[in-house]
Amino acid sequence: MYYSYPGYQNMGFRQQNDETKLNRLTVTGEGSVSAVPDQAMITIGVITENMNLSTAQKENASKTSSVINALMSLGIPQQDIQTSSYRIEPQYNYENGQQTFRGYRVEHQLQVTVKDISKTGQVIDQAVASGANSVSSIQFSVSNPDVFYNQALTAAIQNAQQKAVSMARAMQVILQPVPIVVQELSQPLPPTPIPFQAATLAQSTGTPIQPGENKITATVKIEYTYS
Repeated sequence: MYYSYPGYQNMGFRQQNDETKLNRLTVTGEGSVSAVPDQAMITIGVITENMNLSTAQKENASKTSSVINALMSLGIPQQDIQTSSYRIEPQYNYENGQQTFRGYRVEHQLQVTVKDISKTGQVIDQAVASGANSVSSIQFSVSNPDVFYNQALTAAIQNAQQKAVSMARAMQVILQPVPIVVQELSQPLPPTPIPFQAATLAQSTGTPIQPGENKITATVKIEYTYS
């Protein structure tokens, strides 16, 4: 059975209408934490050239196998060594508008995950000594980024709350402590690769690698009401 009380008619409409008239204050907050990387991802390649394609492929395969065996001897499991690209391209010289065939170029790139970050320099040196002639990038990262991102997210919310309190105090209004909207504006970013030159690596003895720190940042948008 349904009862209609005149005093409560259209209450839902009035509540909704009242909410639209509330004074609103919108702030953004940013938080960041520093994390020491505990793993590295290195892109290591073997590039060979020869007039005969089969010879270039065989030479490349032999050197790549040597590089893989050298990496595994350092304690890197085979599942952490993956082919990221394999390319075969004809090469030409251009002189006086003339195109001359120079041979075939075979390139095999390996993506290597180093979970013992202290071995990063040793991994590069051992790979180069075993036949690698390309190290295109190194990416340092943490194995549990969500933990640090959540810390940054908490700091971002606190930063937004402090801003809202300061603004309400300056306006001499009463801020409602519970926000009506909380929006995450950021997402964890992948680590930034560090480029390397093969020629420099080939001439170096004991490649020094400094992982430094990763700065993990979060941003939020929060909307409060005040009276």
